[in-house]
Amino acid sequence: MAAGETSQERTQNLKELGVQNLPEQKSSIFCLPIIGQIEGHIVLPSQNKTTKYEHVLPQLVAVQENPDVSALLILLNTVGGDVEAGLAIAELIKSLSKPTVSLVLGGGHSIGVPVAVASRYSFITDSATMTIHPIRLAGTVLGVPQTYEYLEKMQDRVIRFVVANSRCSEAKFRDLMFRTGELARDIGTVLVGEEAVKAGLIDEVGGLSQAVAKLREMAKLDSEKRGRSTETGPSGKSIADEPPKFYGPEPPLNGG
Repeated sequence: MAAGETSQERTQNLKELGVQNLPEQKSSIFCLPIIGQIEGHIVLPSQNKTTKYEHVLPQLVAVQENPDVSALLILLNTVGGDVEAGLAIAELIKSLSKPTVSLVLGGGHSIGVPVAVASRYSFITDSATMTIHPIRLAGTVLGVPQTYEYLEKMQDRVIRFVVANSRCSEAKFRDLMFRTGELARDIGTVLVGEEAVKAGLIDEVGGLSQAVAKLREMAKLDSEKRGRSTETGPSGKSIADEPPKFYGPEPPLNGG
């Protein structure tokens, strides 16, 4: 039983999670789940499981600012969702200075692909899948050239982000995106486990233990790097700010 947990809290845990006592978590790794559909500027129906970007973005800022958090683990099981909301989350993950690792579980489809590759290192389980397909527009669409130009620009934003943050080339990603004959009602590709690694989108096949071990390794390296940069020299300044020292014979003066 967690310390200080009341009877009311235990009853609430039982109602919501099916267990009375939750294990106490003492970890410097923050876990961020990206599940269901990534919700954008339009609220989705209540029966949909969603990840709301207005909830995720402040959490990512808190991860960056909290000194007690040393690393971020992103768990993905998403069908995709709003393109701009997904890209906003991906861009913020990419810009974090702390170690980040993503783990694709079940599925990391559509706009979930940029979120998965935004971390410094990525894992996918053997049975997880990633669907890559062209961007679609929902709702009323005007059949004018400007609509298709806008759609193409948005698609290029996604492609550029994925290519810049993975080992997949633009030609390869476009081939996966526009492939025909694989999906029954759409064009695109479904990659399963190792296939996503071979395509260069994901770094490694693995699960939770591998992802946590990688985060701890990265956090340790970051800590050692920060320790070296904050060491002080004889003048009391950081070693990085110390003037260079010459060893051996003094350099000749005036070029003589």
